Amino acid sequence: MKDIPWVSVKRLPVNKVSGFIASPSLDMLSVEEPLEIRIIYGAAGNRTEKNISITMRTPGNDLELALGFLFTEGIISSYADVKSIAHMPLSCELQKENVVCVELTEGFIPNLLQADRNFYTTSSCGVCGKGSIQSIRTVSPYTNLARQQEISLSPEVFYSLPGKLRLAQSNFEATGGIHASALFTREGELVLLCEDVGRHNALDKLIGSALGKNMLPLNTYILLLSGRASFELIQKAAMAGISTVAAIGAPSTLAVELANEFGITLLGFLKQDRFNIYTAHDCLLSDS
Repeated sequence: MKDIPWVSVKRLPVNKVSGFIASPSLDMLSVEEPLEIRIIYGAAGNRTEKNISITMRTPGNDLELALGFLFTEGIISSYADVKSIAHMPLSCELQKENVVCVELTEGFIPNLLQADRNFYTTSSCGVCGKGSIQSIRTVSPYTNLARQQEISLSPEVFYSLPGKLRLAQSNFEATGGIHASALFTREGELVLLCEDVGRHNALDKLIGSALGKNMLPLNTYILLLSGRASFELIQKAAMAGISTVAAIGAPSTLAVELANEFGITLLGFLKQDRFNIYTAHDCLLSDS
């Protein structure tokens, strides 16, 4: 995969007010633009092109975002299902490079029922519940990996993660308005990090990158979320076989329920000296 260079932050004029005095200045903002994801599939000589999704994202890692989205939505099951992936330039200059086309291997039939979100519902749609959880169990090949092993981690490892994330977040440092998902080893070493204005996009970029590197399942790593842990993020983690999730923010009740269903250890409100454990399946805390 070869992504094109993108500008993910932009400097815009603002008026900064201090006390009762306003003065012109420049501010760095995260760029937000639409990305259309298309797939080409079918038998050789009878290929079909279909628009799967349009998502608002921060430009950059678009190919990984498309891969991660297709995988976490259950439309593809592995990187072997992908023949090629590239940006699709359009005639309109304003839309140029805002379309990614994923060509699937001949004969592979994508699970397009998932494109209609029969198993995936976000916290904003208000239609989440047991039915969607059971559907994830059917779709993901990596569910319940956490229950197959038991590990021991020191709280010190978790305490070190927020600081490491902040140091690695170049876009957040510039704008203060972007989410991140990061993958760490169980010793606390940073492996992958992706940023986006959408927290779900950041995780799709991360999982797509791991998928392209043949790293799945991700049950031997720690996933760190820069914000809250919502249902859709835990769902995506379950799809990738992630067994340990730590969030700097709070989890939702359905996120905790989903983590319990799939044997995911879920930590929330992670700071430099404290955190809450909401579910604990594969992770035992040690003193060392």
